[in-house]
Amino acid sequence: MPVEENPPNVAPRHYGTKPASQARTPLSGRRTSGIVATICIQPIDMIKVRIQLSEGAATPVSVLRQVVSQGRILDLYSGLSAGILRQVVYGTARLGLFFTFEDMLKQRASRNGTKYGFPERASAGIAAGALGATIGNPAEVALIRMQSDGLLPKSQRANYRSVFHALSSITRNEGVKGLWSGAYPTIIRAMAVNFGQLAFFSESKHQLTERTDLSEQTKTVAASCIAGFFAAFFSLPFDFMKSRLQSQRKSADGLVRYKGMMDCFVKVAKDEGLLRFYRGFGTYFMRLAPHTVIALIVADNLNMRLR
Repeated sequence: MPVEENPPNVAPRHYGTKPASQARTPLSGRRTSGIVATICIQPIDMIKVRIQLSEGAATPVSVLRQVVSQGRILDLYSGLSAGILRQVVYGTARLGLFFTFEDMLKQRASRNGTKYGFPERASAGIAAGALGATIGNPAEVALIRMQSDGLLPKSQRANYRSVFHALSSITRNEGVKGLWSGAYPTIIRAMAVNFGQLAFFSESKHQLTERTDLSEQTKTVAASCIAGFFAAFFSLPFDFMKSRLQSQRKSADGLVRYKGMMDCFVKVAKDEGLLRFYRGFGTYFMRLAPHTVIALIVADNLNMRLR
């Protein structure tokens, strides 16, 4: 893919040269845009998790039919408070770190007389994803637990009232370590998502600018969909294992089904087949693509209003 010194139509960022109120504008815009996107796609995320945790041939239609038939339509928003907290912590961190790393790499390329291109974008995305996921893992665990609680028999449900109730309950029953269960696949998933979402979005936007006469908003939507596909393709297997690991709870004898990511991979591949890791790809893509589009459009509008 071609590389360029600076992405088109993007003004360079200069940290430390603006008043504090202006410096906070991009950060608040990204945080708010992520929250709006999370609220919009939360039902899709819940359906995606239910499909991953089902060992049968669950589909989006069958999951939705089950929820509606039980008169529990609000279950589609199970874990919303955890999803918002996750977005505030993880989403803000991964985007903020990505743009920070991107600026650092651009400055280094400028000093060395080299070009800034796709490999540098990918490096920035992978590093930002890993750090953001490490920070946000407790909220991720709470989200999965809240979304999967309805699958358990009534006698075994924790009936979490909020994300803070979930976090305190997990800490009380499993210790602080429980908040970082499934951290390894979460981190790898975040690296894969950032690689596909941010690096491919930036590159797709550049290619569309160079080769088409589309409007700015149309390019943003198209690039977001392309990025959403690659983010889903690279990250879905890790997202699947993350959901399985973070939803499991200790049995009466203190044991869990999966000991770690590799154990989960081996058991699922043996018992359910390798294609199980990509079941629900359409639902997962429909979660990532709209989230990316909504977040970017809202962020752009907020940034213009707050300038």
